[in-house]
Amino acid sequence: MPSPLLVAALGSSFAAGPGLPPYDDVAALRSRRNYPHLLAGRLGADLVDLTVSGATTASILRDPQVTMDGTTFAPQLAGVPAGADVVTITAGGNDLQYLGSMLSASWRRHDPDHPMVAVLEQQLGGGVTEPTLSSLAATAEGLVQVVEAVRRAAPAARVVLVDYVSVVDGHSADGAPFDVDDLAVFLRIQTALESAFEQAADGTGADLVRASAMSRGHALGSADPYVFGFETAPARIPASFHPNAPGMAAVADAVAALLS
Repeated sequence: MPSPLLVAALGSSFAAGPGLPPYDDVAALRSRRNYPHLLAGRLGADLVDLTVSGATTASILRDPQVTMDGTTFAPQLAGVPAGADVVTITAGGNDLQYLGSMLSASWRRHDPDHPMVAVLEQQLGGGVTEPTLSSLAATAEGLVQVVEAVRRAAPAARVVLVDYVSVVDGHSADGAPFDVDDLAVFLRIQTALESAFEQAADGTGADLVRASAMSRGHALGSADPYVFGFETAPARIPASFHPNAPGMAAVADAVAALLS
């Protein structure tokens, strides 16, 4: 009887799944209901889930990552099994300060004196961060380096870039406390992130699952959103604007369809 497929998952919170208990690792905010776990279930595969909320391409490649609670995670690449059959990669959003900018704008408008405002501004260097050509190029290059490093670590693996579920669309988002100008910046960051994945896929020949395009009609304010809204209850803050259960299921289905 053949051995089951071995899937390894790399990435940030859009793969890890904050807001979706139960957790495989609380410090990483890594859910047992994230798309890597759902994908492994659909494929009957074994899973090595290395995703950590807050990860960047640098913390996947080479830099230890220290989470908000002080836990240190080794670079995710170090955990990739040499015999992996499939490796999924969802990263780059934190390189472009995508969710951080969205949270910063939301908290500043919701409660300017909340401790989250100071935390986010310290992380971001102040407020919403406009994407630039250089930040886009650096993010794309970071993804290229992750793909190339995965191929060295697991030579037989099929490498699948999975971009980010769309959080916003061209309309104001119900329940999201940011203004039209902020929304326009978030759309530009979202577009830059999609472009970074496209460039990395083109440059490496890796497969690309366009979760962004697949989820376009399921952004904030839609009838069937694939993301949580702005969460202010202390236990729910990490879930803000991240994929919800239907969003994770849709991504798992899209990756499974590619691999079938």
